[in-house]
Amino acid sequence: MNNEEKNTYVKKQITEAMLKLLEQYEFEEISISQVTALAQVSRNSFYRNYESKEDILLKFIRSLYTDWDTAHKKQDHDSNVDLYGSLFQHLSDNKDLYLLLKKRNLFHLFFAVLLEQSGPKPEYDNTWAYITAFITYGTYGWIEEWVARGMQESGDEMAAFLASHGMK
Repeated sequence: MNNEEKNTYVKKQITEAMLKLLEQYEFEEISISQVTALAQVSRNSFYRNYESKEDILLKFIRSLYTDWDTAHKKQDHDSNVDLYGSLFQHLSDNKDLYLLLKKRNLFHLFFAVLLEQSGPKPEYDNTWAYITAFITYGTYGWIEEWVARGMQESGDEMAAFLASHGMK
C-alpha cells in the first residue's frame, strides 16, 4: 500500500470503529483510546487525520453529502422536487447513520454540513444570503422532523409530498 491507500484505510477503520462504539455508547462515554483500539490504529494515526471525536463524524457526513451532491449535479434535473427527492433518497439510503446520530443527539452535525455546503456564504449579497438561510434552515427543520419521526416515508414519498404541496 502507498501512503494514500494507508491513510484511506486508517480513516475507514477509525470511522467504522466510531460508528460501532456509537451504537453501544453515548458519544461522551467514548474515548479516543477506545476508537483507536477498536480500529487497531495508533493515536498518532488518529491525530494525523482528526482533531476530535466529533471531527470523525463531521468528515464522514461531509463525504457522504459531497458524494450525493456530486452525483445529483451530474443528473439532468432542474426542479426542486428532483433536488429534494434526491436528498431525501440519500438520507433514506443512509438511514441507519442518520437515525443513530439523532438517537445520540448528534444530528446537529448533519446541520453543520448542510449549512457549510448549502447555506449562505459571506460573499452573497444580503438578499441572497437571507433567501439561502431561509431555504437551508427550513430544509433542515423538515429533515430533522422527518428523522425524529423515524424516517417512515421513503425519499420518493417525501418528494411526492413536496410536489403535492406546491413545490415544483
